[in-house]
Amino acid sequence: MLLQTHGLTANYGQFRALFGVDIAVAAGECVAIIGANGAGKSTLMRAITGVIRNEPAMVLHRGEPIGALSSAEVMKRGIAMVPEGRRLFPSLSVEENLLIGGQVRKAPGPWNLEAIYELFPILRERRRNPGTALSGGQQQMVAIGRALMSNPELLLCDEISLGLAPVVIRDIYAALPKIRAGGAAIVVVEQDIGKALAVADRVYCMMEGRVTLTAKAADVSRQQIHTAYFGEAA
Repeated sequence: MLLQTHGLTANYGQFRALFGVDIAVAAGECVAIIGANGAGKSTLMRAITGVIRNEPAMVLHRGEPIGALSSAEVMKRGIAMVPEGRRLFPSLSVEENLLIGGQVRKAPGPWNLEAIYELFPILRERRRNPGTALSGGQQQMVAIGRALMSNPELLLCDEISLGLAPVVIRDIYAALPKIRAGGAAIVVVEQDIGKALAVADRVYCMMEGRVTLTAKAADVSRQQIHTAYFGEAA
């Protein structure tokens, strides 16, 4: 298995945000993590990527414990994050923001500047512009491209459609199959259930820091999702 969590917990001070979360992601797979705002989805991503440190064996990468590693060490292992809010460097151009993504981990693979510009052609046109001068959707494309520049084997996408226009969301989601074709597994954290299920092989639903549903995306019903979201029948 490419990535696993075992009994994963996470705290913010005295507040516990995750309670014994178990998930798994196979190589090349797309997994969706859904749930209402505050369910613990973003905290799970932070725990996997080392932003929140943990017991080593709570997070395994290819069977090796990585729960206590730093964010930089996790990224060097081939796990890249597209963070909620994009977090581009405002003083850098689009191209400079992209190039930074390949600095921490220099690995062979399909992704380089030319490949990113083929994936998102608008970025080639705007490559000299400051990253923060772009629209929200274009900034999201830069954030995805920056993560891909490290040629990750696992790409974590945290709320990549949040606040974007439907036409932009469509273009961003259209890129995900191409990313998978390049060999990367993907975890998509989403509040938009329909978008998540359309691209995922499997889905986990979270509520109040716990996994309340695990299912194949093609088989899960709206009733199951409603119960997993809210803890009650519709």
